[in-house]
Amino acid sequence: MARMTGTPSGAHRRVPTATAAGREDTRLVVIRGNSASGKSSVAQGLRDHYGRGIAIVGQDVIRRNVLKEHDTARGANIALLGRIAREALNAGFHVVLEGILYADRYSHMITSLVRDHRGVSCCYYLDVPLESTFVRHASKADAAYLAQVTDSHLASWYRELDLLPGGLETVIPADSTLQDTIARIVGETDLASASPTPPPQCKPSQGDSMSSLVLMSDPQVAAIPVRECGEPLVDVRDHSFRVDPRKQDPLGAFAHVREGVLARLEHARSLLPAGTDLLFIEGYRPLALQQRYFTEYRDELAAAHHGWTAEQLYQAASRYVSPPEIAPHSAGAAVDVTLADQDGHELDLGTRVNASPEESDGACFTHAPNVSDRARHHRMLLLNAMENAGFTNYRTEFWHFSVADRYDALMRQEPHARYGPIELP
Repeated sequence: MARMTGTPSGAHRRVPTATAAGREDTRLVVIRGNSASGKSSVAQGLRDHYGRGIAIVGQDVIRRNVLKEHDTARGANIALLGRIAREALNAGFHVVLEGILYADRYSHMITSLVRDHRGVSCCYYLDVPLESTFVRHASKADAAYLAQVTDSHLASWYRELDLLPGGLETVIPADSTLQDTIARIVGETDLASASPTPPPQCKPSQGDSMSSLVLMSDPQVAAIPVRECGEPLVDVRDHSFRVDPRKQDPLGAFAHVREGVLARLEHARSLLPAGTDLLFIEGYRPLALQQRYFTEYRDELAAAHHGWTAEQLYQAASRYVSPPEIAPHSAGAAVDVTLADQDGHELDLGTRVNASPEESDGACFTHAPNVSDRARHHRMLLLNAMENAGFTNYRTEFWHFSVADRYDALMRQEPHARYGPIELP
C-alpha cells in the first residue's frame, strides 16, 4: 500500500495553522524516479483520468524552462516547487509533484509539504533499471531532445533506488504498465471520489450571500459595459446539432445563438470523446420570456419565504434565473446544453436540466458533491469541452454556458462585453 498522511475516511492529522497547506479533501501525489522512468506520463495520465482540478507541478518545467538553472543542492527551483504546490493546494487543486527530485536535495521540501498537507498525501518512486531507461529514452519522438540527451547523460544522472527517508514512498516496479500505475494511484489516493475544485455552497439558504460565487445579480455584472459587435443570430438546427424540443417556441427562437457562439459550440462538440455528443436545449430567449421566468421564480420564493425582503428575493432568484436586464440568453450569448450518447439518449448528469436548487437539493450546482461518480464524470466531460472552447459556466447550473456577455467578461476580466440584448429578426 502507499504511504499516506491523512486518510480517505477524513480522520486527518492536525497541522499547525501557520504551516498548513490545502484542505482535507485535497490530494497530494509525489512521483519520483530517474529520467525516462515515466513520471510525466503518469502525471498527465492522472489528469486525463480525472479532468480539470489537478495541478501538475513539474521539476523540469520550473528548473529548466522557467529558471534555466542547473540542478544543485541550493537551486532556487527547490523552494519554488514547494511554494507552487502549496499555493495550488490552498486554492483547492489536487497536486501532482513530479521529477527526478534527488532525495539528498529535495527531501526536506517534500517531507515538509507532506507533513503540512491537511489532506491525503501519497509518494511514489518509479523504479526502472538503467538498461530499461535507455530503451524508454530511445523510444521518445522528440529528435532534438534525443540529440541533446545521450545515454551517457542518462547514466551519469542515474541513481539506483534513491528513496526518501522514513519509508515515505511506495516503490512501483518497471513491469507496472502506465495504465496499471495510474489506476493504482487513483485507487490508493481515493482520487476518484475527491472534489476537483472548491465547490460552491450547494445547500445555501436562499438568503445567503454565497460569497464564493458571483451571481448574475451582482452589481459587478451590470457594471460591465456592452460594445455590441452586431453579430447576427443563427439557427443551430441548420448545422446538424442534436436539438431537444423541450424549450421549443412557435418562432423557433430557442434554437438561435450568436454566430460566434455557434462556432464555439462546434469546437466544443469536437472535443468530446467518441460516442458522446452535445444535446442542445436552449439558446436565445426573448426579453419578455426572460422577464416572465424571473418573475415566476421570484414569486415562488416569496410564497415560500414570507419574511424575505425584495433584495433577498432578487438575489435568491438570480441563482437560478438571470435578471432580465443582464440575461445572457437574451443576448444570444448563452446556451443550455447537456450530453447525449451516439443514439441521442440523454446521459446522466445528476439532475434534469433546469432543475432548481430547491428541487435538486443543490445538485444543480456544477460541482455539487451529492451526485454519483458517473454523473460527475459526465459533468466534467461537458465542462472541459465547453470551457476549452471558450465558454464560461454559471456554477449554479451545470448546463448553462455563455461567452462574450457581461458575466463572461467579468469572469475573464475583460473591459467590456461584445453581446448585449438583441431581438430576433
